[in-house]
Amino acid sequence: MASMATLFLKTSNPSPLLPKTNTTHFNTSIKLSTSLYTHKNIKTNHYQKARISSGLIEPDGGRLVELFVEESKRGDRKKEAMSIPKIKLSKIDLQWVHVLSEGWASPLTGFMRESEFLQTLHFNSLRLANGSVVNMSVPIVLAIDDLQKNRIGESIKVALIDPSSDNPVAILNNIEIYKHPKEERMARTWGTTAPGLPYVDQAITDAGNWLIGGDLEVLEPIKYRDGLDRFRLSPSQLREEFTRRNADAVFAFQLRNPVHNGHALLMTDTRRRLLEMGYNNPVLLLHPLGGYTKADDVPLSWRMKQHEKVLEDGVLDPETTVVSIFPSPMHYAGPTEVQWHAKARINAGANFYIVGRDPAGMSHPVEKRDLYDADHGKKVLSMAPGLERLNILPFKVAAYDKTQSKMAFFDPSRPQDFLFISGTKMRTLAKNKENPPEGFMCPGGWKVLVEYYDSLAPAKNGKLPQAVPA
Repeated sequence: MASMATLFLKTSNPSPLLPKTNTTHFNTSIKLSTSLYTHKNIKTNHYQKARISSGLIEPDGGRLVELFVEESKRGDRKKEAMSIPKIKLSKIDLQWVHVLSEGWASPLTGFMRESEFLQTLHFNSLRLANGSVVNMSVPIVLAIDDLQKNRIGESIKVALIDPSSDNPVAILNNIEIYKHPKEERMARTWGTTAPGLPYVDQAITDAGNWLIGGDLEVLEPIKYRDGLDRFRLSPSQLREEFTRRNADAVFAFQLRNPVHNGHALLMTDTRRRLLEMGYNNPVLLLHPLGGYTKADDVPLSWRMKQHEKVLEDGVLDPETTVVSIFPSPMHYAGPTEVQWHAKARINAGANFYIVGRDPAGMSHPVEKRDLYDADHGKKVLSMAPGLERLNILPFKVAAYDKTQSKMAFFDPSRPQDFLFISGTKMRTLAKNKENPPEGFMCPGGWKVLVEYYDSLAPAKNGKLPQAVPA
């Protein structure tokens, strides 16, 4: 089996390139599965006509907005960056520069100015100059403090500096500085101002009282040099790969956890459903989140090792699977954030998005309950402004079928035959080096998970390695 580094470059039948954007849609008489959600109907009992596209879905705003400086001009821009006011970025800030630079947030041209920030907070969308609306549910902003604001003075541009060095990574032009309403931002993004929200603690509470927006010029592609850069495909690169594979449908699956056989069942079943709808070559975008995650999540490097084993063991088909890392930080903002996750995948070429129970959710930081209703994420996606072109595919409930010794879709007529293995239970088994029921996860993938938790075991000196936010 090929290594995962080559899986997104494989194709069994190379074929002529498809157009990169969809130019024609037509209705067919092929019937759509009843479990497909659309913006016009939320899971009706009637079949709906499928919309089959002749190419990849267009990016928001009609084109990908990549923000890189032309190679021939990089030297001059780097010199300019050394002569203007500077802002030292945080690790999360740099991740947002990465997101913006590659066009994941198209049609944004940089960190949000106040008008974009307010539209995002209050409408979860942006209205473009032509009157059209695109989804934008989480603020992509850069905070500065009073001292930085004073240093900027009357300058109309600033240099953004890498957090691990003194090297400039970008220039922010035609800047606008405005107040950072932290409490309002928290309340509208998370629906609560309770203490203990991971992203808030990491990126907002101690951040500056001002926000600075403007047009971004990124000096060169962001690299992390962690051995995983080869998996960080930009929207443009993903579109090229989908086109090369002759994909006529792309279905995206985001995850920040290890893949078990229930996930694999869902993904393979989704492809089957798309083939039944009349698509010839649906391709899966397996898209683990690679930005900031909270300290008790499995780190990206270990998740990628586990995903590699899932593919090597044949749980997913490498011929129809593209593995890539989504560079966005994680907010854990539930129905608000899942809109961002879906919108970004449109820009990468996905026209189907798989959504599960409590997407982007977490436990309430103070009370003993989930922060969000488990079903609200998929319901919000089906109605969200600016996501009308995206087909939402909700999870079917998968559980361990004791009669078949494998993961299967839950059958309510025989509930006694099914075992639900929670994330907590899975982690407990892995920490104790115990095996889950046969058929829950491929052996290679489970071994990686056990090795990760074993790496957190107390050392000989009795000290427990401390988990840190990714």
